Amino acid sequence: MRKLVAACAALAALSGAVAVPSVALAAGPAPHYLMTAFTNSSESNMYVYDSANATNFTQVRANAYTPPSGLIRDPSVVRHTDGYYYIVYTTNWTGDTIGFARSADYVSWTFLRNVRVGLNGATGSTWAPEWFKDTDGSVHVIFSASTTGTAGQFRPYRITATNSDLSAWTSPVALGIPANYIDSFVVKSGTTYHNFLKNETTKYIEHATATSLSGPWTFAGTGNWAGWGSGLEGPAVVRLPDGRWRIYFDQYGQRRYFYTDSANLNSFGAKVELPGLSGTARHFTVLREDSGDNTAVPTGNRSLRSANLPDRYVRHRDNLAYVEPVSSSSSAAARQDATFTIVPGLANGNCYSFRSVNFPDRYLRHYAFRVRLDTNTGDTVFARDATFCGRAGLAGGGTTSFESYAHPGRYLRHYNYEVRVDWRTSDTAFAQDASFTVSTPLA
Repeated sequence: MRKLVAACAALAALSGAVAVPSVALAAGPAPHYLMTAFTNSSESNMYVYDSANATNFTQVRANAYTPPSGLIRDPSVVRHTDGYYYIVYTTNWTGDTIGFARSADYVSWTFLRNVRVGLNGATGSTWAPEWFKDTDGSVHVIFSASTTGTAGQFRPYRITATNSDLSAWTSPVALGIPANYIDSFVVKSGTTYHNFLKNETTKYIEHATATSLSGPWTFAGTGNWAGWGSGLEGPAVVRLPDGRWRIYFDQYGQRRYFYTDSANLNSFGAKVELPGLSGTARHFTVLREDSGDNTAVPTGNRSLRSANLPDRYVRHRDNLAYVEPVSSSSSAAARQDATFTIVPGLANGNCYSFRSVNFPDRYLRHYAFRVRLDTNTGDTVFARDATFCGRAGLAGGGTTSFESYAHPGRYLRHYNYEVRVDWRTSDTAFAQDASFTVSTPLA
């Protein structure tokens, strides 16, 4: 059935005359994987990529962020409770600072600050900071520091945020790992902390576990325990929707990147080379976010009626989206502007895209978080921006809400009658503004 719907959607896009049959597709949750990396060509510019399957990544923006000074090695990305994306990164080969920047859309980034961690001074090295959000809500940065510069004996430490905007941090606390380990990446499964880190002596990625973030740590896998070989660094771990775990790592001597999966974080399959980015990306992290739930949305020609302004419908006017009064007595042009063909999402078939019935090559998409009607350019950025995932209406009452696929946590909503994609807040007004009734078509 999904193939039939997709085929009809493609035919309609070509002819502009064929309506997609009304079929309720089962939506999401749809995963979206965001990667931040530096590359073999530059240590001072960060690249941003994303993927729908954690395997095939496409470039969102090259040179997305350049710090005011120093390097941007090892950028680690997290989504904070304020809706912003934050990166933390290595600022220099030597020194005792780590850098922070943030972004509302992961495309344009703003430098925030360098934080002096207070270890080892200018002659030491502070490398490879990684975010870790614990299950109690605390936010940590785990980094590696040496006392004697790049050739020194690195040890992992952590600092913990002491305020909600991530601008104040505790003094460093040693993780309790022996000397000469670097690139710690920590995840938690159940009550167990898992630390994947590089042994700087042997150049193997090893595995340690603990029941507390501060240890004591027990090494569960040392040497070539996983069969991945040596000359590895930069492990990054992400959880897949089916519950398995995926670890990425850089075989830096060969300039090749690999990944492998595990059901339990203790045994992994054979390593697989990462397509497209192997040989380009260096020491990245991958952030998974989910959009939508199991709410199905009827496809075909439909109109979207505001939940709290029931005489108003989503419509395009001068290529921008508004909620405006439209009814059966409105002009044919107005009714057409308020009617869209709902098709499987351009970026993810478990979500949805809204194609204009009177301009069948144009779709609703967000640009700088304002929703507009634009011609489909066929590129991945447009596809992401024009894809929305269904959720049970935030306002209840049989309504539907639409979460951005590209920016999970942001929803279609009207504000001063303009349609936007805004970060969800907990107030009733937002829930009402972000809820719609998917109705029979006005045209």
